[in-house]
Amino acid sequence: MTHGKSPLRARDLGRLRESLLDLTAVINSPKPDAALIAAAGVELDRALFPLISRIERQGALGIKELADFVGRDYTTVSRQVSKLESLGLVARETDPHDGRISRATLTADGRAMTSAIDRARRKQFEPMLARWSEADFDELLRLMRMLADDMTAWMKDTDGVGKAR
Repeated sequence: MTHGKSPLRARDLGRLRESLLDLTAVINSPKPDAALIAAAGVELDRALFPLISRIERQGALGIKELADFVGRDYTTVSRQVSKLESLGLVARETDPHDGRISRATLTADGRAMTSAIDRARRKQFEPMLARWSEADFDELLRLMRMLADDMTAWMKDTDGVGKAR
């Protein structure tokens, strides 16, 4: 399969949208995060989970950038990062390129927690993916990354409603 122009049928776009909505519903549901936190054997307010997960995946992030990633406002995320900081899971550092920007980064305790969560996530996903071949899983990863990259580029290049910036 190539990454070129292809005719998209309305039915296929509807099926894609339905799949994305189903995945989004699962991802945004509090149940999977709560189950993962419990399975990892860690104590963490579920509302803080997306922040520590994103910092672990992206590295040091400015508060505004983190807020954009998790879809929350700056003030809420700043308060939540302060909570993570008080728990010893993140530290704030000054951005080396712009001293006005505070970035959140994981501490050793934060890395230990995210490692425990990653181990629990692997245990959670193994039964779901047990019947998948390695080739199917590799194809899923490739296509999901391609879709995520294209959607991210579209958001950066437009105002969110299709008009070029």
